[in-house]
Amino acid sequence: MKTKKVLLFTLFLQLFMIGTRAQNTSSFTFPALPYSYDALEPYIDKATMEFHYDKHFRAYYNNFIKAAETNSLNGKSMEEIFANMSKYPIQVRNFGGGYYNHAFFWEIMSPNGGEPSAILLKAINESFGSYDAFVKEFEKAANTLFGSGWAWLAVDDTGKLFVAQLPNQDNPLMDIAPKHGKPILALDVWEHAYYLKYQNKRADYVTNFWKVVNWVKVSEFYQKTLK
Repeated sequence: MKTKKVLLFTLFLQLFMIGTRAQNTSSFTFPALPYSYDALEPYIDKATMEFHYDKHFRAYYNNFIKAAETNSLNGKSMEEIFANMSKYPIQVRNFGGGYYNHAFFWEIMSPNGGEPSAILLKAINESFGSYDAFVKEFEKAANTLFGSGWAWLAVDDTGKLFVAQLPNQDNPLMDIAPKHGKPILALDVWEHAYYLKYQNKRADYVTNFWKVVNWVKVSEFYQKTLK
């Protein structure tokens, strides 16, 4: 009887492991939040972070995994997918963008995020005239976007920085974007990103965003575009 129980347990364990491997065949992972839910308080509240990360981000990821399987995208990089976005159905654009954009967004925020590196600050000054002029242009893009979308800071093909205002889950890496570029900073201005705390005061959310920008990470992203 004991031997039979051991055999049954072993069989159950093997089936469980097979099922687990089947669920993890995707090349796209769900990244852990790089800080606690309340780490960005008081500027981004814990309730918003929990809802945003656990519900919205998870839904984008799950739906993208389905779209990736349907369109044979496993093994491709997000950059490769975005470079050919016009060839894929809208589900890949919406859910792939939502997955990538949010994963990127979590990375470029942190408590006490520091200051732009000297080389990035120099590029900002050269591209916009001054840091303050850049902030003004970025905030305008975030505040004047009608409906849902993102404000981006990206590096164009000539190495110059530019601000982009893109709808829904689009980003500058997509071939359908008005101007192509490599993103180094992003702000989510969908209402789910701020409404629990700020209600209709999007401008307050945008202003407070600078207090949680992880300039160390943004500077790293910029440095990579120079290679």
